[in-house]
Amino acid sequence: MLKKVSLLAAGLLASALAWANPTVEMTTNLGKFTLELFPEKAPKTVEMFLYNAKHGFYEATVFHRVIDGFMIQGGGFNSSMEEKKTRTPALPNEANNGLSNDRGTVAMARTQDPHSARVQFFVNLKNNDFLNHRSPADGRTWGYAVFGKVTQGMDVVDKIAKVPTGNAGYYENVPTTPVVIQNVKIISEK
Repeated sequence: MLKKVSLLAAGLLASALAWANPTVEMTTNLGKFTLELFPEKAPKTVEMFLYNAKHGFYEATVFHRVIDGFMIQGGGFNSSMEEKKTRTPALPNEANNGLSNDRGTVAMARTQDPHSARVQFFVNLKNNDFLNHRSPADGRTWGYAVFGKVTQGMDVVDKIAKVPTGNAGYYENVPTTPVVIQNVKIISEK
């Protein structure tokens, strides 16, 4: 009987893992946090994020824009504030996916061009409704595409949010001591 229960439990766990969303562990010099990604809601964004993670793009990049009470942004610059050359194309804006820029969610950073996101991302430190997709009647249709959320280590994200910042050249809100992304490890891709 015990063997049947163990086999049943193993089968249920395997089924649950087969349906689970991709997860990644981001290691920084201030600690680790885990992200669950949502490929059903932002397929191209998740595909490119995983591609960049798999190929080591995020290693040695920094959280280059930190605004406590708003968000932490990273993934595009090294600790000397030199932009890293991207290998992936600009993404179609997937902000109209029903996900909101709520505390702990991860979204793509972009320029004023709504289809310019590539590699930079940010973690929302609070609910930032003004970054969400809006209907044309609201006068603003494009938002910032949420593609995941922090599932473990939000305390590390909050610690990053509290680091002292200043200006670096013409960049503002740059940590005075770099917050380095050392590794983005794919835990599961399904």
